[in-house]
Amino acid sequence: MGERVLVTGGAGFIGSHLVDLLVAEGRDVRVLDCFHPAAHSRRPEYLNPAAELLEGDLADPAVATAAVEGVDSVSHQAAMVGLGTDIGDIADYVAHNDLGTAVLLGVLAATGFSGRLVLASSMVVYGEGRYACAEHGVVRQPPRRAEDLDAGRFEPPCPVCGAPLAPAPVPEDAPADPRNVYAATKLAQEHLCGAYARETGVSFAALRYHNVYGPRMPRDTPYAGVASIFRSALAAGEAPRVFEDGGQRRDFVHVRDVARANLLALDAGAEGAFNVASGTPRTVLEMAEALARAVDPGLAPRVTGAWRAGDVRHVFASTERAAAGLGFTAREDFEAGMREFASAPLRA
Repeated sequence: MGERVLVTGGAGFIGSHLVDLLVAEGRDVRVLDCFHPAAHSRRPEYLNPAAELLEGDLADPAVATAAVEGVDSVSHQAAMVGLGTDIGDIADYVAHNDLGTAVLLGVLAATGFSGRLVLASSMVVYGEGRYACAEHGVVRQPPRRAEDLDAGRFEPPCPVCGAPLAPAPVPEDAPADPRNVYAATKLAQEHLCGAYARETGVSFAALRYHNVYGPRMPRDTPYAGVASIFRSALAAGEAPRVFEDGGQRRDFVHVRDVARANLLALDAGAEGAFNVASGTPRTVLEMAEALARAVDPGLAPRVTGAWRAGDVRHVFASTERAAAGLGFTAREDFEAGMREFASAPLRA
């Protein structure tokens, strides 16, 4: 029997694409998924039938124990994602993301697991991206002020002199600064896994996904990514509503690239955090326009000027560490990916 890989959250958006790659590689794959109603209305038809499926909550020690039995490596994808609806979601995020991770790690330690552990993390741990002032160099940017956002002043100024800043790619050693509940739970996952790895000697890598898009994304929900929200609006014959002035820079990376990064990370020995991104930043408005062109060229995005508390202005990745440590560079073409995403079925 070949290597057995546990993929938690393996029925989800990214996890299911990884499962397909692992099966195609001839690996023995076990999926654990709780089919949380925020992500699933039913068991998805796309789930690879060659994978063993366990249904249950990772925070249940009995479920976690059954899931890790006999596995050689673990890809921990299971999590509640997105900004949710409001602060009332806080206990659900902590329970699914942090308690679930803690139970998994405790069971791995108790069973003497000695394989590779890869965690699905996120660029949200950085908070605002990296900025440089012409006079003061790289500066830490505090949260933007509500009065500035209300007045349409979306670009953060230098906190020292107030001058305009130049956004730059964020390296993995940038200070963490989570700005919302989801971000805080993702950083906690990294710290928990890091502590487990140091105490047990297990090899561990955290993949900080940037803005992932592609087939199998969930439909428009408070937990969906911006690409899915725009795609759902266009499918309903509505113009995508772009917040602020649309100039927010992000790195949109295709789900197939992200799945491949996970496969490489499972096989690599490199440890620590790695950005998983395309390496080509684009504005949110550019993404909305590309998607609109593919769905309905006559339906242009609508820039609203509205803003959301907890949103950051620019965050895009430095990709050198993933290339050197994992051998990962993105391959998928953005325009072709948006055309595919425009007609791909979304998860109900």
